[in-house]
Amino acid sequence: MNQSIYLTDAGKRVALICGVSGQDGSYLAKLLLDKGYEVFGTSRDAQGASFGNLKKLGIADRIQYVSMVPEDFRSVLMALRKSNPDEIYYLAGQSSVGLSFEQPAETIQSITMGTLNILEGCRMMDKKIKIYHAGSGECFGDTKGEPAIESTPFYPMSPYAVAKTSAYWLVNNYRDAYGLFACTGILFNHESPLRPERFVTQKIIHSVKRISEGSQDKLSLGRLDISRDWGWAPEYVEAMWLMLQQEKPQDFVIATGTTITLEDFVKAAFDQAGLNWKDHVVQDPSLFRPTDLAIGRADPSKALKEFGWKASTTGINVVKKMYQSI
Repeated sequence: MNQSIYLTDAGKRVALICGVSGQDGSYLAKLLLDKGYEVFGTSRDAQGASFGNLKKLGIADRIQYVSMVPEDFRSVLMALRKSNPDEIYYLAGQSSVGLSFEQPAETIQSITMGTLNILEGCRMMDKKIKIYHAGSGECFGDTKGEPAIESTPFYPMSPYAVAKTSAYWLVNNYRDAYGLFACTGILFNHESPLRPERFVTQKIIHSVKRISEGSQDKLSLGRLDISRDWGWAPEYVEAMWLMLQQEKPQDFVIATGTTITLEDFVKAAFDQAGLNWKDHVVQDPSLFRPTDLAIGRADPSKALKEFGWKASTTGINVVKKMYQSI
């Protein structure tokens, strides 16, 4: 697979990453900088943001920052005009499934209205801009254990999934109606040390680390029987970039194709510390979500066929890499 890029005589390609300070935005920024891009990154308050993840990766001073409120069209249009990008990666918005039940309006507005404003703004620009939209495997809901592919019907089971589903259809509509190069990466769960601890995987890893160092605290979790396809985030941002290098815009499921239960994840994390997970985990019914899909399973073969992408880190190995990196 040839992953090199060829810069035009006019100079560097310019990328605008909306949500540059998050897990995916930070790894994507590093990838694009390594490929020779000029990278702009948005934050609601670019002057006041800490950009901690970018500092961890050692790239904070190589990015040009732009303040942008995704729900405010004027703000979005100003960010587009200032950066004048060749490629846009829309990764912004509230990204926690669990938190979306507590903040449904903020979740839907930041994801759906933000995506709409980006699409509308690009439609009004004088140049052709390629747009990547971060979709989610949560949109499929419970497929009864069948692996989801690009044509699998959506059945969202959380406000987050509803927002991502709506944004997906907006992208499709603007692609068909206005000829925009706009596509959605339907990404299943992907983790890294840059994940906030409010995400259950990072909560598990940090709890195991504290317990292994002598803490007597118990790890409280909700359902342990749910299954997910967990991948390694630095690999997934490469798939985002590859999607925008194709001749025509298409949507792709991005996943490992391997599914494990949360119990498997917990056991593997405690195994890394030489501990029996059953001695340290308690199930807390208050952490159960109002609705939660039982099994997340995916078939990412289209990405392999179309542009040669395949996950290298799967299942238990994701757990090991997360533990070893803290």
